[in-house]
Amino acid sequence: MKLQRKNGLRATAFGALAVTGALVLTACGSDDNTNGTGNGGKTSAASNIKCDGAKGKLLASGSSAQKNAMDLWVKNYMAACSGVEINYKSSSSGEGIVAFTQGTVGFAGSDSALKPDEVADSKKICKTGQGINLPMVGGPIAIGYNLPGVEGLTLDAATIAKIFNNKITKWNDPAIAELNKGKDLPDTAIQAFHRSEDSGTTQNLGKYLGATADADWPYEAEKKWPAPGGQAASGSSGVAAQVKQVEGAIGYFELSYATSQSIPTVDIATGAAAPVKATSENASKAIAAAKVKGTGKDLALELDYATKADGAYPIVLVTYEVVCDTGNKGDTLDTVKSFLTYTASDEGQKVLSDAGYAPIPAEINAKVRETVAGLS
Repeated sequence: MKLQRKNGLRATAFGALAVTGALVLTACGSDDNTNGTGNGGKTSAASNIKCDGAKGKLLASGSSAQKNAMDLWVKNYMAACSGVEINYKSSSSGEGIVAFTQGTVGFAGSDSALKPDEVADSKKICKTGQGINLPMVGGPIAIGYNLPGVEGLTLDAATIAKIFNNKITKWNDPAIAELNKGKDLPDTAIQAFHRSEDSGTTQNLGKYLGATADADWPYEAEKKWPAPGGQAASGSSGVAAQVKQVEGAIGYFELSYATSQSIPTVDIATGAAAPVKATSENASKAIAAAKVKGTGKDLALELDYATKADGAYPIVLVTYEVVCDTGNKGDTLDTVKSFLTYTASDEGQKVLSDAGYAPIPAEINAKVRETVAGLS
């Protein structure tokens, strides 16, 4: 396990930006064509979804972080485009990238941009092109906890790092008490849960801790959990389930999992005027400052995990849909373009906020739409 002390190097050194097992979403397309015109390139009267020649079955897999968004998108898309089946296997970013570079899926979901070696592998599948990153889903990585009687818990980067690095082991530790004056913190053992499989969510948490608490988090930001101790669970859903069940537990997962299971989340002390809550709106403030660092058609983003802007929630991720810029499979190309055109549309992005996600900023999303339109 490789450790790397960072000497002042912060998030700018990193790339931008993860149900358990093999959950497969196979929603059924509507048999009622009254409000839709199938896949002949027409637009459903009930929505602005353009089916544009989409047909048959499209396989995709990857990030569990975007599962709840993907559920909504697939349901809406297949209701508009009868005869089309989208199967998204929610597993992990790592598994999604492997499936993509092996050519078994039309696109992959990943919470981290492709690495150089993964781009090289993609060229074997894309033939005339390479894999590119299309930012499609944003949102906060919530730090959820189970501590009955304690509401509005505040932590900062250093305490979070020490908790997950097994340096703080009791909930009434002086460092936690200092950040939560007036709260009756119990002498309960901390049960820290992390992802068992390679995860982009893990990597993004690592980027945040590396950028803001490098003295207490001396690890590279990788998809594999790096720190000793703690307990592992599979998928964001698995970590959330453990936090929900185990008193004294703490874990990290996308806000939608906390919302759906009524798990309280930590407010983050960033150095702003007040601790920042994990909300879609606050995550959007942080993501809006992202810069495109990819070249050509690649739209990988660079995020500022060390932001101290008021109301900007710093532990964020952006989930990418990974596709070939050119050289996509002919039998699925129309469906990939049609589906991703919808997910990047105003209509597709609008459903994200209600599900605990953050829409991609308009300026970046305009580039995504342009790139999707040019896929071949």
